[in-house]
Amino acid sequence: MSRWTDQNLRGQSIYQIFPRNHMEAGTLDASADDLPRIRRLGFDIVYLTPLHPIGVAARKGPLGSPYAIRDYRAIDPALGGEPALSRFLERAHGLGLRVIIDVVFNHTSPDSVLAATHPDWFIQGPDGKLGRKVDDWSDVVDLDYSKPGLRAYLVETIERWLRLGVDGFRCDVASLVPVDFWVEARRAAEAIKPTIWLAESVHKEFVTEMRSRGHYAACDPELHEAFDLTYDYDGREYLDRYFAGRGSVSNYLRQVDLQNCLYPAHAIKARCLENHDQRRVAELVPHRDRLRNWTALAMILPGTFFAYMGQEWALDHKPDLFSRDVLDRSHIDAGFEAFFAMAHAGLKPLRASMTSFGAREVAAGVVTTEIGCADGRCYAGLFNLDGRRGLIDLRAAGLSGMHGIDLLSGNPVAWADSGELCPEPVVVAIDRE
Repeated sequence: MSRWTDQNLRGQSIYQIFPRNHMEAGTLDASADDLPRIRRLGFDIVYLTPLHPIGVAARKGPLGSPYAIRDYRAIDPALGGEPALSRFLERAHGLGLRVIIDVVFNHTSPDSVLAATHPDWFIQGPDGKLGRKVDDWSDVVDLDYSKPGLRAYLVETIERWLRLGVDGFRCDVASLVPVDFWVEARRAAEAIKPTIWLAESVHKEFVTEMRSRGHYAACDPELHEAFDLTYDYDGREYLDRYFAGRGSVSNYLRQVDLQNCLYPAHAIKARCLENHDQRRVAELVPHRDRLRNWTALAMILPGTFFAYMGQEWALDHKPDLFSRDVLDRSHIDAGFEAFFAMAHAGLKPLRASMTSFGAREVAAGVVTTEIGCADGRCYAGLFNLDGRRGLIDLRAAGLSGMHGIDLLSGNPVAWADSGELCPEPVVVAIDRE
């Protein structure tokens, strides 16, 4: 467990912005204009994808990936440069939002400042040129953490952004960077101010593959020596199989339960249905009733809720990572945004005070949850994830005899021994008969 982790993160939520494609202007100043709305939606933390100049050599697509960074210590002039970041931070902080930025310390672009000035800080390929561990990542070259001087340079880079006003970091493919480096960087950061550290940990299958090829790869529990939050990718394969119609949601719920006992006691998961690497959940689950159920369930899973820009509008097109592909606001679903805001406001307090969580699939695509909170209150949820219709055995589901007020609709609920499945999610502050 990171000795620095603030447990209040469990009740907070992260909103991810890809500045190039967030607003029509594609600048940090334009994105800052959206911050009041993001705050009204109930988010606490804004996460910005990489802001740095992008390499030209081996570039993918017309504009390149923001993860192929040319200079760790500069802000892309196309986004407004460093003054624009300072203005963004000032506006966010004035609204009570904290801001974390992406750091990509596994690799740089082949024409990066470091590749030019310190080629010895990179791994070597079979041809003697700068190399990489993953062949498909053809627009980057990988750093070698055994080389003197590299770690000090990167720690100084972290310190630089903190002094500018950044509140923390989302660390790209953090699993491929030695944990002892992250501990060193975290210690230096905390000497300046309390910070938020989110690790993009990787799918467990990728950890196995990297290790089988002789490369370093940290598992999620190891990362929590330095990090507050890790991605939920160790269970993502089960969600992907379910969305593809090849598996049960029970497999994912078992992984959530395993996380509770296999991770350090104070480890926190970042729960996202989508991000810039994953398909839009509205594409995977196009029916709005199902989407509302999945959204509400994600909002009460133990951990920190994490949404990608446009998710609140049920957009089904994911902006392209390598080109100018601005969010299409002509397709906003205002009704879904209203549900999103209402559900977020009602369910965030449950995560904040949660002391126990249980979930099970009681029928195909039908999930119940049981939540205990610090004030002694208990809550029961019923999520119709597949849009089922018909009767459900509420006694077998463990809901019979419960009654209370639905946090999402405000309506009274009384569960008997059986009942008609509701298309909407239900989360009830319960009293037992």
